[in-house]
Amino acid sequence: MVFGLFRRRRHPEVHATYTAIVAQARQSGFYSRLQVPDTIDGRFEMLMLHMILVLNRLRGEGETVSAFSQELFDLFFADMDGSLREMGVGDLSVPKKVKKMAEAFYGRAGALAEALASDTRQQLVEVVDRNLFAEAANPVAASAIAAYLREATGLLAGQEPGEIMAGRLRWPDLPAAA
Repeated sequence: MVFGLFRRRRHPEVHATYTAIVAQARQSGFYSRLQVPDTIDGRFEMLMLHMILVLNRLRGEGETVSAFSQELFDLFFADMDGSLREMGVGDLSVPKKVKKMAEAFYGRAGALAEALASDTRQQLVEVVDRNLFAEAANPVAASAIAAYLREATGLLAGQEPGEIMAGRLRWPDLPAAA
């Protein structure tokens, strides 16, 4: 696994896409207007949601896009590894924490994909509420974010993979307030 970090990337533009995803996940309105907890966990949850949306959009688009998606995923977790180290997490603890993050990512990815495929809005609201507002349920904010996620999914579906891979992602405007 570590040796994969040193291989030459086939898609240098992966950084532009990752930067666009991070920038969207850090929009202050999520934390001020939509009441996402402005904590390490809250920011990680928002970043995961946006990564999952993009990776879901790119799924099934062929070998080149699949390789790009893998590089994007690898960059995300390399960034999480680096962030943990910057926060002072010890070298022996980082792999355990990254493993927990990966488990959380896969769990969220499955739940989000299922909820987005559902005909009912309630399942998506519950996924958002359970994960973003784990400390204190906030169904009103969860409902606003669920609507945003559905709209984002639609916008991403309308974008060509090449645009996404070039870091030119279109996101919906954030809801006014929760």
